Amino acid sequence: MKSRVILIVFFVMISVSILSCKDKTTVTVVDKPDTIARNDFYLGNQPPLVPSPLIKLPICSIKPEGWLLKQLQLQADGFHGYLTEISGFLKKENNAWLNPEGIGERGWEEVPYWLKGYSNCAYVLGRKDMVDEAKIWLEAALNSQKPDGWFGPDRGRSGAATQLKGREDLWPNMIMLFCLQDYYDYTGDKRVIDLMTKYFEYLMTMSEDEFFIGYWPKMRGGDLLYSVYWLYNHTQEKWLLDLAKKVHRCTARWDTDVINWHNVNIAQGFGEPATYYMQSKAPNDLYAAERNWKKVRDIYGQVPGGMFGGDENCRKDYTGPRQAIETCGIAEEMLSDETLLRISGNLIWADRCENVAFNTYPAAFTSDYKALRYLTAPNMVLSDKSNKSPGLQNGGTMLLMNPHTYRCCQHNALHAWPYYAQNLWFATGDNGLAAVLYAESKVTAKVGDGTEITFTENTHYPFDEKIELILSAAKKVEFPLYLRIPGWCDNPNVYINGKQLQVQAKPLSFIRINHTWSDGDKLSLELPIKIDVKVWAKNKNSVSVNRGPLTYSLKIGEKYVRQGGTDKWPAWEIHPTTAWNYGLVLNENTPPESFEVIKKDWPASNQPFVPEDVPIEIKANGKKISEWKLDYLGLVGQIQQSPAISNEPTETITLIPMGAARLRISAFPTIGILPDAHKWQAPPEPKQPLPTKASHSYPGDTTNALSDGLIPKNSNDRSIPRFTWWDHRGTSEWVQYDFEQARTISAVEVYWFDDTGAGECRVPKSWKVLYKDDDGQFKEVAYVDSFVPCPVEKDKFNRAGFEPVTTNSIRIEVKLQPEFSGGILEWRIIEKE
Repeated sequence: MKSRVILIVFFVMISVSILSCKDKTTVTVVDKPDTIARNDFYLGNQPPLVPSPLIKLPICSIKPEGWLLKQLQLQADGFHGYLTEISGFLKKENNAWLNPEGIGERGWEEVPYWLKGYSNCAYVLGRKDMVDEAKIWLEAALNSQKPDGWFGPDRGRSGAATQLKGREDLWPNMIMLFCLQDYYDYTGDKRVIDLMTKYFEYLMTMSEDEFFIGYWPKMRGGDLLYSVYWLYNHTQEKWLLDLAKKVHRCTARWDTDVINWHNVNIAQGFGEPATYYMQSKAPNDLYAAERNWKKVRDIYGQVPGGMFGGDENCRKDYTGPRQAIETCGIAEEMLSDETLLRISGNLIWADRCENVAFNTYPAAFTSDYKALRYLTAPNMVLSDKSNKSPGLQNGGTMLLMNPHTYRCCQHNALHAWPYYAQNLWFATGDNGLAAVLYAESKVTAKVGDGTEITFTENTHYPFDEKIELILSAAKKVEFPLYLRIPGWCDNPNVYINGKQLQVQAKPLSFIRINHTWSDGDKLSLELPIKIDVKVWAKNKNSVSVNRGPLTYSLKIGEKYVRQGGTDKWPAWEIHPTTAWNYGLVLNENTPPESFEVIKKDWPASNQPFVPEDVPIEIKANGKKISEWKLDYLGLVGQIQQSPAISNEPTETITLIPMGAARLRISAFPTIGILPDAHKWQAPPEPKQPLPTKASHSYPGDTTNALSDGLIPKNSNDRSIPRFTWWDHRGTSEWVQYDFEQARTISAVEVYWFDDTGAGECRVPKSWKVLYKDDDGQFKEVAYVDSFVPCPVEKDKFNRAGFEPVTTNSIRIEVKLQPEFSGGILEWRIIEKE
């Protein structure tokens, strides 16, 4: 009997011990979630692909709240939500995307560009009106498939709908595939799987010589590669892996280097080899994305805000903080970072995504999202309609806040917040959850044994360091919860139901908490934020001020001036109303102690990216640098070597989060004293262009380019301003100089613009020189070289010598080549000695 009692007690002790072990909370620090197991409830990579360390949850699993919800609501009610009314490219009449035969004058990249952001915004917000509008376009795409598998605009046979005539243009379909994948995620509509399967079967039949015809698909083939893997994970059809190899072979070789310097191509394409890594499993493919990112930043990204200077293309010697980035380049960078985060599990991509999302992206729009600008820079103190080329590469109104004219960015830039909201939380292979991109939200997911739970996340991150997670669950459930520790945080604190967990987590790691969770459990995460002063040694030792994930800019008064648009959708210039030319006076030994943090009430509007409503300000000491001025283009003067000399009095200045500053100085010079400090040089005065007339001028170019004295490196030099007759083709055109006083001229020299391989401008078929005589009539000059009096050669000045003429006006008349336009980079007149 005694033995039986002892035995019973022994089994009870074992049971209690097992229960205690089961209920025990274990805390570990890991670089990424375990990939040995595969999640039982959510679809990650299927064999033989590399297992997914972070698995995307279904779209409606995550409900954003707080400031992120506000951004999405503003987007939906702003220009993007009404772009079908604003944009001629989205008119339903004669649109190839809505025509079952794929025929129409409209319907290239603009429709899927817009639809990607619009549909995902609709899904995340649960906006039925927007979902219904998106479905019109999605149903049309689904119903457009031909018997051979093609879908959408029909291979360029629809006239102006695509850029390739009579050939397969894969580029717009690559974007639409993303829209269809997200639609499947939202609805489970099997027609998406059928369409993609048939379309990819058709792509398998295409020869590699004609596979990626055209510039854009070759540079951005990683998007198609991602879609192939998406379909493979849903069907496990082995031939799709052969198609993936084909796509990779035909894509620009980002696995070898940065293969192209167009800013959106970089932001969208640099990670392609890491996407292929899921199949190749070659570490070099995964590393290539990191190498590409670092190379671009090392040369052109030595500035705050997470992006790089690519105001169309990255250009040699254009590396300072006034160089800008396209708005759609910003959005594509965020998406690439999110994709690489899921593929690799490396938290550096979360840090990089947040840097761009918080500090660069919001300032590209008006705070009500009713307008955007094409380009945004870390230092930008005037946002107006005037031409800023060649300081910025593109001519025209690149800085005007305008919802009407920025074709690619206007349609493509608004997928950033919807995708960001979908990447706040992830499932993990061990049936757990990972909180990665912190924002006020609710996530509902199956965990552990399949129990559905909801975490409510309360936080004002990134403006605050505290994050609270409250669990709702029908029963107790054991599962691991992963908490990201950002790279800037080295001393996090974690509490469960008020009890602090003992953990020493390093930056860029996960805290893994395995716990038996109960309804009402409360987890608190503190990420202590401190000020850091970043020195940009490769940009004249300028500095930026960071507080956690936020970079701070000078608070500059903003005056909005109407410049066109419509009453409902106006366009705006933004002018400074306060001084901006400050250098920072720093504590030499401990720079972070130079600042005072001022915490304010959280804005009732939930819109912290507005200067007047920012919840955090920083007070600093600064001195004006009187020689730091706007240059002749209206751009902030180039940053010069720090420390700089200033004899101005020290002032208290206010810094606000960079993302709230549409006018901004975020890369500051510092103030010093002799002998180490440098005297600032005022921007040089420009060469005054000659008064010029032209038969026609493309609005994005300038006749000032003809006589600005900037000598081209070649005929396709995009680093200097240009004049073109675009989009006139095969026509007779002219340009003309008018002089205040008569000049005696004996020759002219013309450097033709020719963008063979990239555009449709060529040297002209022929040209001649005319002068205005005493009767006011234009007459052709008498050439002294009768063999080739007016040459048309690329990459050099083409000289036409003639008997001297004394005139008030001289003109060049050209005959453009058939089917091509043309232009001039520089036109010099040679006066008789």
